[in-house]
Amino acid sequence: MANMKSLAKDTAIYGLSSIVGRFLNYLLVPLYTHYMPKDSGDYGISTNMYAYTALILVLLTFGMETTLFRFANEEIPSDAQQQGKRWPDTVFTTSFAVVGTLAAIFLILLFCLITPICNVLGYEKHPDYLLMMGVVVALDALQAIPFSYLRFQRRPIRFASLKLLFIFMNIALNVIFFVWLGKTSVFYVFFLNLLCTGFITFFFIPDLFYIQWHFDGKLLRRMFSYSWPILVLGVAGILNQVADKILFPLIYPDRIEADIQLGIYGSCVKIAMIMAMITQAFRYAYEPIVFAKSKDADKGEYYASAMKYFLIFTLLAFICVIGWMPLLKYIIGAGYREGLDVVPIVMAAEIMMGIYFNLSFWYKLIDKTIYGAWFSLAGCLVLLAVNILLIPKYSYWACAWGGVAGYGTSMLLSYFVGQKKNPIPYPMKEMGCYVLLAGFITFMILFFKDRLAWWLALIINTAWIIVFVAYIIKHDLPLANIPVVGRFFR
Repeated sequence: MANMKSLAKDTAIYGLSSIVGRFLNYLLVPLYTHYMPKDSGDYGISTNMYAYTALILVLLTFGMETTLFRFANEEIPSDAQQQGKRWPDTVFTTSFAVVGTLAAIFLILLFCLITPICNVLGYEKHPDYLLMMGVVVALDALQAIPFSYLRFQRRPIRFASLKLLFIFMNIALNVIFFVWLGKTSVFYVFFLNLLCTGFITFFFIPDLFYIQWHFDGKLLRRMFSYSWPILVLGVAGILNQVADKILFPLIYPDRIEADIQLGIYGSCVKIAMIMAMITQAFRYAYEPIVFAKSKDADKGEYYASAMKYFLIFTLLAFICVIGWMPLLKYIIGAGYREGLDVVPIVMAAEIMMGIYFNLSFWYKLIDKTIYGAWFSLAGCLVLLAVNILLIPKYSYWACAWGGVAGYGTSMLLSYFVGQKKNPIPYPMKEMGCYVLLAGFITFMILFFKDRLAWWLALIINTAWIIVFVAYIIKHDLPLANIPVVGRFFR
């Protein structure tokens, strides 16, 4: 129970930077969709560009975030003890050197080959977009290792503070440029991101002076053998998230219309991203604890409980978003709302991705990350096939269902193989009851969506959400166990 409370506390703090931060970034969605008209295609360009940067970031970090946790938590080798080196600092140094080298190579290639790259991607008139976002993703990669080290050191307050500082600064500057100065070009979206990312980078400089720098070549070889399957897993995983947004302009018959349609899809997907927020906050807290607890006798029961509670609260978030859509739809501009019907599909895919992340630890803990690479690759191939075959005919609907197919494939493969290789006693019956209840509530909400006045639908949907919460309280989370308010229900 103490470990679960620690997990909940850290998740809440990391969630402050992830969930609250993403929510604040939602304020940029109505800003952009109001000041960048749908027919301009600018929001589609933004969606496409950020998809590329997400993929490149995975390549540049090379799986070193997870690898850092794995090796910083191991017993200190005898030669390191003899040299008096702080072992976690050695792991940090080696990881940072890898990422720094890859980031430098990437920037050199980008600046030297900018013209042919722009020609291939369709940005012949805007090489400045690629150059700005290239520098942003290189800086993000460099920041990833210090941020991971903060998580290893269990310093969620500093982690959250830096993340939120970036978000508040970015929002403030966007409001100034778009509202006050009247800028309407996507150029300023990229420029302000570059400005804020560079500013945050300076905050890590003092921390670097406290590191005992020591590069270990022998450790590097071990880290590479561990990280390259994670890299493959990460590439396949991020492709599951962004491949549709990368492929869409390349596959859709009309490039100008592709930017418009991608802008509609990209803006509506923002509403569905609450699942990504929850998963990210959970991951930040859960990953360090999993590796630290890997030698405990009760680890299986702990992992099973964590999976159940993760599923419970993601399902709760799912029905909240679906139920309160009559209000949440105003997050995006009126011209973009025609794509809102894909939100439940995208959210279902995000839940599958979160479950897959929870299932992934069985092969990480036994150093068999190659399994994760194969599972993610299989899911990615399914997603790519759905998108390539169906985007020309079904537009962004193919993107939404492709995510379900891809994540569903990875999730099922990981579960069935994991239960043979390293079984964990997941409470399948209990979790199944929650899935069925959430499915029934979702059906009722969507069935009456266009049959009731918006205010009446909102009231009825809220009642359904209360039913789900009551089921949680009755079966798994008695009010007496809730921090702070629990003392009133002893």
